Parts: sequence; C-alpha cells; structure tokens
Amino acid sequence: MEIPDKTIWTPDGETLSDALLTKLGARLGIADYDALYRFSIEQPQAYWEEVIGHLQFDWDQPFTQFCDASGDPQLPQWFTGGRLNWTSMVMKLAQEPASSGRTAIIAEDESGEVETLRYAELAALVLRLAGGLRAQGVRSGGRVGLMLPMGVAAVASLLAIAALGAICVPLFTGFAPEAVVTRLALAEADHLVVSGGFHRRGKFVSSRDLLAEVKTRMPALRIVGDVRDLAAHAAPIAQVQTMEANDPFMIVFTSGTTGQPKGTVHTHAGFPLKILHDCAYHFELRPGDVWLWPSDMGWIVGPITTVGALCRGATLVCYDGAPDHPTASRLASLIDRHGVTHFGASPTLIRSLATHPAADVMPARSTLKLLMVAGEVIDPGHFEWFARCFGRTEAPVINYSGGTEASGAILANVPVRPIKASGFNSASPGVAAFAADANGQRVRGEVGELTIANPFIGMTHGFWNDKPRYLETYWSAVPGVWTHGDLVQEDRDGHFFILGRSDDTLKIAGKRVGPAEVESAVLALAEIKDAAAIGLADAAKGQRLVICVVPCAAAPFSAQAVARMEALVASHVQAALGKPFAPAKVFCVADLPRTRNGKVMRRVIRRLLSGQVPGDLSALDNAASIEIFEALGAGLRA
Repeated sequence: MEIPDKTIWTPDGETLSDALLTKLGARLGIADYDALYRFSIEQPQAYWEEVIGHLQFDWDQPFTQFCDASGDPQLPQWFTGGRLNWTSMVMKLAQEPASSGRTAIIAEDESGEVETLRYAELAALVLRLAGGLRAQGVRSGGRVGLMLPMGVAAVASLLAIAALGAICVPLFTGFAPEAVVTRLALAEADHLVVSGGFHRRGKFVSSRDLLAEVKTRMPALRIVGDVRDLAAHAAPIAQVQTMEANDPFMIVFTSGTTGQPKGTVHTHAGFPLKILHDCAYHFELRPGDVWLWPSDMGWIVGPITTVGALCRGATLVCYDGAPDHPTASRLASLIDRHGVTHFGASPTLIRSLATHPAADVMPARSTLKLLMVAGEVIDPGHFEWFARCFGRTEAPVINYSGGTEASGAILANVPVRPIKASGFNSASPGVAAFAADANGQRVRGEVGELTIANPFIGMTHGFWNDKPRYLETYWSAVPGVWTHGDLVQEDRDGHFFILGRSDDTLKIAGKRVGPAEVESAVLALAEIKDAAAIGLADAAKGQRLVICVVPCAAAPFSAQAVARMEALVASHVQAALGKPFAPAKVFCVADLPRTRNGKVMRRVIRRLLSGQVPGDLSALDNAASIEIFEALGAGLRA
C-alpha cells in the first residue's frame, strides 16, 4: 500500500542546537538522535537516570534498583526502594522564589469568566483541600472518583487526592449514571468528588439527577460536592504523603469492544516521569511556557496536561466549554488572550476548524511555538492544514500516540527530525516499538502490528484487580512482547504511520487495509467533513467495505444531493485505492457516533450496521446518532 511521504517541516540549525533532546544527548556524550534512541533501548537504566537528573525529577528517597522483573516479567517493579509523591514537584515550584509567583493555572469557562492562580496560591489551595478531603474520610490507598469540569477545582482535586496518597479515579463529566456506578464499583471507590453541573452552549447541565441515582445505587459512597467551600473551611495538611515508587495514584478506565471497562493503574513514579519526559523531549515544554490542550479530566489527556504542564513549571490553560461557542473563533481567541505557546487538538477538532474561514479559527498572534495532535489517526490533508495554516508553517506538529495504557507516547514526533504529514518520526525514546508480523518479527514497508519488545516506563501497572485480563490483552498474541492493537507501517526513513486499530482492520477479497487509509482518501474530497470506513461480513469477499460520510453541507440532505455525494465518494475511493476496494455502500449521515473527545466509535457503527447490540456506550457523546445507524442497519438487512 502507499503511505504518505510528504515532509512538511524540517528543523533548522537553531532548533536542533537548542532542543532539549540535544541537551540530553550532550549530557550523555551522544550527538546523533538515532544513536540517542538506540542508547535508550540498549541501556535503559543509564538513559532514565540521565533523564531524571536532566529534568530534576525529585525523590524523597532514591531508588535502589531500576527494574525488578523477578516476580513477573510483564509487570515489573520500577525504581524499587524509591519513595516520592509526584505532587512534591509542584509544591517545590511554589516554594522557590523564581517560580512561586509564576502563573500556574489560567481557567476560563464558557461564559468568559477567567480565574488565575500562581504556583504559591495553587499549592496553598491543594494543601487546604487535602485537609478537607482527609476530614471527609479520604485516606492513603482509598479510591476517590473525580468528576469535575476542567478548571481550578479539577486540577486542585487531582493534586490533593494524590498528595494524601489516595488513588484518583477520573470520570468523564458526560457519563450517564450507569457508567459512573460501573467504574466506581470496579475501583471499589468510597468517595466521589463532583460538581453541581456545568455550562454547555449557554445551557446549564445539572448533575442533580445523576448524583441521586448514583447515591441510590451506591448508598455507602460519600459524595463531596463544593470543593472550594471544603477547602475554605479546612486546616491544610502539613506535607504531602510520601509513597513507594510503585504505589498507584490513579486508575483510568478505558473501554473495549467487549467486557467491562479496564482500569489501567498508574503509579507515583512511572506516569509522572513518562509525562515529564514526553513534555520535555517531544513537546519542548519549558518553564514559563503556556499550554492549552482542551480536554475533560475523565480522559487521559486531562491528567497528562495537568501533570506535564505543572511539573514542568509551565502555565496550564484550562477551558471548560464547547470549543466553538459562541463562535468558531473561541479557541483562537483563547490562544491570543492568554499567549498560548503549546496548543493540542484532536483530529476531529482539527477537521472541524478546517471547515471554517481562516479568519474565524486561526490565532492572530505568533505566540504558538508548537502544535500537538492525538486521540486517533489524522489524515495527511488535515495534518498539513494544521501545520501550514493554523501553525503558519513555523510551529512543528507533534503527532502523539500511546494511549491510556501507556501513559504517554509509544510513537511520536521529535523536533530534531523532519516531520511528515500524518506520520510519527520516531518511536518514543525508551520504548522499543516497531511494526511486527504475525510472529512478532520486525517488518518495514508493509503493514504490521504495533509491538513493543520490552516493558517500558509509563506502561500501566496492570488492570485494577484483573491481572489475567491485562496479560491476555497485551501479552498473549505473541508471547514475551506487548501487542498494542494498532496497525502500523514503517517507511524507509524510519517514520511510522498508524493505519487504524487492529480490530477495525478491513480485509476485502483477501487484501488487508486499515480504515485510516480509506478515510484519508475520502477526506481528500473538499465536500466531506468526516468519514468512517467499516468492514461488514460478506460471503464472497470476506468483508465488504461500507463508508459513512458527514458532508460539509448542513443536513437535511435532498435525495438527489445524497445520491450525488455517495457516487462521488465511491468513485473517488475506487480511483484512489483500486477497483478491489470499491465500496459496497456509502451512507451520508449528519454525524458519526463519537466520544466527547472526538474519537469515532467504529465498533459501534460496525455492530449497529450488522444488527448487533452496540456494546458499551458510556463514552458516547451524541446519542442521537445511534438511531440513525440502527435504521441504516435495518435497511441493509431488509
């Protein structure tokens, strides 16, 4: 298959010499990035010890052993003997004269109200809130649900829970009661920190009915409502609780195609060290930079932004609201008002921005240093738009992929190598990732499974109370290696391209293709805003290709317009990919089932079109789309 091969950004000499990766290499006596990456794989302990020193990752008590795999090679103990609490790094910034007065958080809500906290003020709030939570019965090792819109309260609560040695269970603010109860029950949580509601598109979304049902089903659960009031009347804790390196501080749930949500466990050492590493060496985030990556704390990007920005001494900009309310210029105005230097977005958000006139969605000032994209596969056209238009070709776009189970990056761009549209120019240093065939052997120039040869810093410390499922999910396909579940291809220059999830793979007449390749071809059409490629069972071909598209034009669509659009998409895909991949059916729809952070739920589309129950819908943001695809599925089977 053909993969993109268009270089859209190349570092200049100043960028190369000033990069934090270059400075790390100099500390190790390594001048070449490829050699630095090899060193990180061949000598991981020496690599991570240098990272710890370079980034001033603090320990209360130094570790005595880097990695102990004697108990279980798939679940090693990292940094044994070491003690710390990652929140101490934020507290340290609040105490040092050079950083205590620096802005830690700028929080803006949909109404335009802005709240700003300096590092010293944030630390004081965290210690008071921790005292209040302790008075409410929160103890070290206890599980605490966190269901707050992104802002000062959510950030302070995450830190306060961790400061007590308790374990945070972040929850999406758009979850229905069933999803909340399921996750809290699986985590055996005894507290839930929650707000009374939030505003979306000018309307107040109340949590009252949700909380009433959760309380009815979990009567022993202690609900903590107004954290600001709690902190205002509480005595602060004297200091944060020191923990062992492998003690959990967070359980983040992620849903699969089948079964209950998986509770990925993250520890005081592994998660913050990996995120600190990635923010420095992939994102070039430095003290005093201004970071905005709109997200909900219930998804992994929320904790990543909080831990990364604050531990690096940057300013974290939080936005609680719809990204296009009251107009499509909302995010651009945020960037301009607050002088954002680092801006992250999902591919869905980027595609949405690209449908508007440039004057509406592009920042006016040149404060942006770097752009970030993560969450799902992005097509080359919109990747290039993000770089050339939104970033004015000056800011590199760091494509970033890892997932809830990996903390941070498995594959990502580094700013010391050229960047290709929709590609990843390296595996993340310290992660021995490659494309593998069915036997786990590395392949180049052909589609393989994203595979990791060895356990790595940041990997989940298993699933909460479900070790067998963890081993089955990642370590059973090819014994001894981590199989991530993504299709990937590596080109001749060592750049990687993700082609979609393995369980979304299309196999048409014996030919395997990732959904991203089909969708990229469709999204090259100016008339199409979004697309999902699905394989349905077919007796003759094994699978038949069905493509669902969202036109740029607003619904409703006339029958003639729909017919023209479907014919256009079908002919374009056949011309782009070849006759064997001509779609059996094209559907024009008003929207695709997606999570609130923009991921298209292809498994839901596939199951509905096949006449099956959709499975776990707890992360679904647009329930109305389900009826559309139920009706389309019924029509296919008629």
